[in-house]
Amino acid sequence: MPTPAVHEAPARRWVEWALSRIAADYTRSADTHLIPVSLPALPGVALYLKDESSHPTGSLKHRLARSLFLYGLCNGWIERGTTIVEASSGSTAVSEAYFARMLGLPFIAVVPHSTAAEKIEAIERLGGTCRKVADPGAVYAEAERIAAAHGGHYMDQFTFAERATDWRGNNNIAESIFAQMAHEPCPIPAWIVCGAGTGGTSATLGRFVRYHRHATQICLADPVGSVFHRHWHDRAVTTFAGTRSLIEGIGRPRVEPSFLPPVIDRVEVVADAASIGAARVLSHVLGRRVGGSTGTNLVAMARLATAMAQAGERGAIVSILCDSGERYASTYFNADWLAAQAIDTADDEARMTHFLATGHYAEV
Repeated sequence: MPTPAVHEAPARRWVEWALSRIAADYTRSADTHLIPVSLPALPGVALYLKDESSHPTGSLKHRLARSLFLYGLCNGWIERGTTIVEASSGSTAVSEAYFARMLGLPFIAVVPHSTAAEKIEAIERLGGTCRKVADPGAVYAEAERIAAAHGGHYMDQFTFAERATDWRGNNNIAESIFAQMAHEPCPIPAWIVCGAGTGGTSATLGRFVRYHRHATQICLADPVGSVFHRHWHDRAVTTFAGTRSLIEGIGRPRVEPSFLPPVIDRVEVVADAASIGAARVLSHVLGRRVGGSTGTNLVAMARLATAMAQAGERGAIVSILCDSGERYASTYFNADWLAAQAIDTADDEARMTHFLATGHYAEV
């Protein structure tokens, strides 16, 4: 049997130390809450939001970042001193900056110029460096170039999101949702609604419900300016060159490798104004701000709940509160920014308020 090289033992010990650091951080963190959303007009339909904003880095992407680091460490891609590079619209980079700092690794995020200033500040506060690009579609190549120049590791969340997480269980978001629903009136949700940025969450949810033979269906809530809903309807469509969505974190101009359309049962396409309006209404209801992608999810939930009630169906709809709206104080909650984008959310806010009061979401 060959004798291991002398330098391998210290390297292996560092990886073991890094894995133990991540495990300790996970053990210190409680699970995220499952919040019921009051809908008294529809007693047979229950709405729940999985509050991922309560993670240490404030978003659903904390789960992904932890999985990506574990995947990179166990694959031998991340070692002591490795520069970590990621292409991101912001939230994944915030979470990866957190884990990079924990392990003493340099971190560089490649983000679009349009990324909310609050996200940039959070990345830098955690010790990361941001490189901005004018074209959001250029983040991939630039991140790969920077990683090569530094001899580092390009995390590539868009490729590895669906495989870095064990979809059969092992503390993923799907397992957590079903465990927390166990004592609810309808423990097996009729629907789980989620958006897609990498596609990793919808892949995990879709695989999990099939593996466990649940009747739950998966609904993708996707912005108008995204390719995902177009690809779901027509697999030949793999890019979208039209106006990009303003909803950060979900919707992409190209079909990402982690997006698995066969595990999605239904798609709801949501306009940016509707997403932002719904987020603003939900923020008022909860007494704290939520992000735009949560608004996208809520619009899809409202449509599903209305359809279920009209069909005389009973059941639960679960979705995700993806991140805090405080990250968007300068955008979705800023009147000047909305005016500059020519977005008026008044009608959409009224529509969502009407739904929460009456159980009926009336489309224009």
